[in-house]
Amino acid sequence: MISWRKHYKKGLIAIGLLLSTGASVYAQGDPKKGQELFKANCTACHALDKKVVGPALGGVVEKVKKDGQDVDWLHKWILNNEKLRASGDAYANKIYEENGKVAMQVFEGTLSDQDVDDILEYTTNPPKEEPAADAATEGADVNSTAAIEAQKAEQLNSKIVIAALIAIASLLFWLLIKIRQLVKLQQTPELSELNSTRLTSFSALYEKYSYVGKGVVGLLALFAVYGVWNWLMWVGVYKGYAPEQPIYFSHKIHAGENKIDCQLCHSGAKYGKVSEIPSLNVCMNCHRSISEYKGKYIEPGKDREFYTGEIKKIYAHVGWDEDKQAYTGKTEPVEWTRIHNMPDFVYFNHSQHVVAGEQAIINSFNAKQKDAANKIDVVCKACHGKIDTMNVVQMANNFTMGWCIECHRTTEVDMNNGYNKEYFKNLHDKLKKQYGEGSKITVDAIGGLECGKCHY
Repeated sequence: MISWRKHYKKGLIAIGLLLSTGASVYAQGDPKKGQELFKANCTACHALDKKVVGPALGGVVEKVKKDGQDVDWLHKWILNNEKLRASGDAYANKIYEENGKVAMQVFEGTLSDQDVDDILEYTTNPPKEEPAADAATEGADVNSTAAIEAQKAEQLNSKIVIAALIAIASLLFWLLIKIRQLVKLQQTPELSELNSTRLTSFSALYEKYSYVGKGVVGLLALFAVYGVWNWLMWVGVYKGYAPEQPIYFSHKIHAGENKIDCQLCHSGAKYGKVSEIPSLNVCMNCHRSISEYKGKYIEPGKDREFYTGEIKKIYAHVGWDEDKQAYTGKTEPVEWTRIHNMPDFVYFNHSQHVVAGEQAIINSFNAKQKDAANKIDVVCKACHGKIDTMNVVQMANNFTMGWCIECHRTTEVDMNNGYNKEYFKNLHDKLKKQYGEGSKITVDAIGGLECGKCHY
C-alpha cells in the first residue's frame, strides 16, 4: 500500500527547498556594497530612476524576468556583454539596438559574481539615503518657517527701535528750541551789549585769525591731494570682487570636494597665454551623466534642489534634451561676468608661470606663510587664492604692478625645472658665474623687473 503521507511530506520538503533557493537569489547580495559598486562603475551611464546613456536600472531584475530571462543572464550581460551578443543571444542584441548601439563596458575580471549580486540587490532594494550633512541641516534651518518668522520679528524690532530714536531726536530738538527762546527772554542789557561785540561771520573770524586759517586751509589741501592720489592708486584694483554669475558654480564642490584638477577645465593655463573660461561642452563631459546633485556638501542657505536646478540651466543653454539624451540644436550663450581681466597694456602669460615657474612660485609663497594652513599645493592658488574653498569666486589679490614686482624680487629661479634646464642652460651657467655657485638667484636677475617684459 502506498504511503501518501510519506510522499506528501517529501513533496513539502522539496517545495520548501525550491522556494528557499529562489528567495536566496537576492538575499546573498549586500545593497550597501552594491551602492558603492554602482557609484564606482555604473553611474557614468546609468541611474536607478531614469535613462542616462543606458536604461534606468531600478527593478532591472524584475524587468528581465518579465522578458523571460533570469539572473544568470544578467550576470553574463554585466560581466561580458560583447561575448553574449557575439554568441547570437537575441535578447542581448535587442537591448543593444534599443540603446543606440552604445557598447557597455566589459567588467569580466573587474567585478566578481558576488559584486554583481550586490549591484543587483542595490537596484532591487536600494538603501534609504543617510541624513544630510551638518551643512545641509544648517542650510535647511535658514529656510525653515521658524527661521523666516524669527527674521521677520527681528526686522520689525529694528523698525520699532529706529522709529523710537527718531521720536526721541525730534523731542530733543524741540526742547533745544524752547530752551534757546527762554535764554533770550532772560538776557540782561549788559549781556546783550557783550553779544553785539562778538564775531558773527566767518570772514570776520578768518580776518582775526588769518595765520591759523591759512594753516588749516593748507592742511586740508594736503589731505585732499593725498586723498586724490590714494584714490588714483586704487583705480582698477578690485580685490574681493565677487560678482553673481548667470549659472551658480561652486569651486568648493568641484575642486574642493570632488578634487577636480584646475587644468581639466582651464586647459589653456598650461599651454597658452590665458587660462580661458571653459565652454559648456566641458561641463557636459560630466553633466551629461550627472543630471542631479547628490553630494554630501551643501552650502548654508541652499539645498540639493538648488544645485540640480543650476545643472538644468546648463542643459537649457546647450540644448540638451534629458529625456531623449540628445542635443536639440537650440543653444544660447552664457553671459559670464569676468573677474580677472588684465589691462590691454599688460602682458601676462599663464603657461610661463605654470610650466617654468610652478615649483618656484609654490616654494616662494609657502616660505612667506607663518601659518601652515595658509600654504598652497597648487601654483594657481598663489595668485587666485584658495579657489577650492570658494563657493563664489572672488579676486583674492590686488594684482597691482607693485604686487607683481615684489613676487619677482623674492621668487627664486628654479634651475632644476626640466623646461628651464632644456632651454636656458647657457643663461643659468652665466648667472651662476655672475652671482656665485649656490647663491639665491631671483626672477629679477633674469629680467623680471624690465619694463619691456610686461609692457610693450
